[in-house]
Amino acid sequence: MENTPHHWVIRPGQPEDIPAVHALIVDLAIYERAESEVVNTVDALVADGFGPHAMYELFVAESAGEVVGMALWYVKYSTWKGKCGFLEDLMVAESHRGQGIGKALFEEVARASAQRGYLRMEWQVLDWNEPAITFYQRLGAELDGEWFNGKLTGEVLANYKPS
Repeated sequence: MENTPHHWVIRPGQPEDIPAVHALIVDLAIYERAESEVVNTVDALVADGFGPHAMYELFVAESAGEVVGMALWYVKYSTWKGKCGFLEDLMVAESHRGQGIGKALFEEVARASAQRGYLRMEWQVLDWNEPAITFYQRLGAELDGEWFNGKLTGEVLANYKPS
């Protein structure tokens, strides 16, 4: 992990960090105008990230004993590239932005992906989120405007019947 002269540190997340991580997730959903979409719970996040079949990994930024940022990511599989890191969410508390925490969290996921031999790291950004787009572009990211994201959710997925 990164040793910095800052008043924060990046480290692997632990189950006891999850209430703060959940709060950051809700803050992100509010910012993305989708607060009502968050149905995940603290208990589910703990079970899904730290149980015998963990589905995600987590880096947190800690300052003065408080979790102030997080990067939640997992392995996805590409038929073209094989294993890839997928950064699901990167969030820094508003009170701690502008200190390099987001960059350090992003770099930790990129470093872990590269160390494992993954040939790609992916994430999504909303087309209206100019601060995030600028952030990723400054890091040298390719932003692809060709692909649409597809999804089935909620009742549509639960009631899906092939035609």
